[in-house]
Amino acid sequence: MMATMVTAWAVLAAGFTAVALFRLSRAKRFESARLRRRPRVLLIRPVDAPTPLELENLATPIDYPGELTHVVVSPFRPRLGSANVRWLASDPLSRNRKVGHLAYALTTLDAEGAAAPEPSIDERPERLQATGDQVVLCVDADVRVDSALIGALVDELKGGAALSSAAPRPSPSNSIAGRAVRGLLVQSHHAFEVIDVMSAGARAVCGKAIALSPAAAAELVKLSGCIGEDLELSQVLHEKGLPVTLARATANVPQPEQVSGRAVVERFTRWMQVLRAHRPGLFPSVPLLFAPTPVLMVLASVVATPAVAVALSTLVGLRIALANRQDQRGGLRFEWLLAEGLLWVCWLNALLQGGTVHWRGRRFELKSGGRMEPAPVHGEAG
Repeated sequence: MMATMVTAWAVLAAGFTAVALFRLSRAKRFESARLRRRPRVLLIRPVDAPTPLELENLATPIDYPGELTHVVVSPFRPRLGSANVRWLASDPLSRNRKVGHLAYALTTLDAEGAAAPEPSIDERPERLQATGDQVVLCVDADVRVDSALIGALVDELKGGAALSSAAPRPSPSNSIAGRAVRGLLVQSHHAFEVIDVMSAGARAVCGKAIALSPAAAAELVKLSGCIGEDLELSQVLHEKGLPVTLARATANVPQPEQVSGRAVVERFTRWMQVLRAHRPGLFPSVPLLFAPTPVLMVLASVVATPAVAVALSTLVGLRIALANRQDQRGGLRFEWLLAEGLLWVCWLNALLQGGTVHWRGRRFELKSGGRMEPAPVHGEAG
């Protein structure tokens, strides 16, 4: 009985990977049109307490062939190493501070634009065309923005998307935690390129780097009390029949030399709690389909039948093929196995923590759709 269960589980997981590989091979790559004139871009970078590496990201020059307004939104003026980056003071009271920063920036910058002096007759046609041709991007401070990322996000919006996101791509790391993060977001089924081709219904979105249409921006600012605002925004737009896409370029995320394992576990535990709040039906799929290999290896060592060995070998071979397709650095990639172990730890932590999430030094009770309510102080509840 045990051998049959283990074999069936391995076959199911292997089939899941085979389908992902097939869909990735069939996925149509978006061919961007060569625009004669690149639209204006408003790049908003919300951050509260930037790390030295994030400050380096914010100061990195961006060679965008168009007009670019780069605004860092934070409560304190960061030490920005570039004269082309503007600081906008913002200290929102909203439970989701990122959405609060973005809402304040959009309101403030719109008001500044409205108060700008009237252009002359000679300047007016060009000025008016630029005003209606602006694209709003929101990119986290841990992303190293380049012209390829901006161009890809802009192309998606100009191609008709209401919202477009870029898959995060952490840089290689020598630390165990850093390798697990890269394995998770680049090599495994949790890579957003893979999630995108396997999605049914509302698209999976990573909010690290997104392009917002006016309709998407109007919906996003309503989610200031919601964790996992990117998933909720995708659901709202899907219900309205508005397209959500994945950009062809990735969002490069440099990792420090040493990555804190504790911080990684805390971060992805929140991701699991967000998944449970927004997509409760998908929560059991994490150990079943996304991260079955470590447990199946243990069970296979106990059962040790030929059928189990063949099923497990097929699963491992397909997952290596998926990892190598996504991470083409040469050689066989195995960080995905670390990633599956990380997912197990975070999934179990999410179960133990239940509906209580710890975020930015505060505790919240998660409700349906990721809505956050302040958790009662210890001993306060009757």
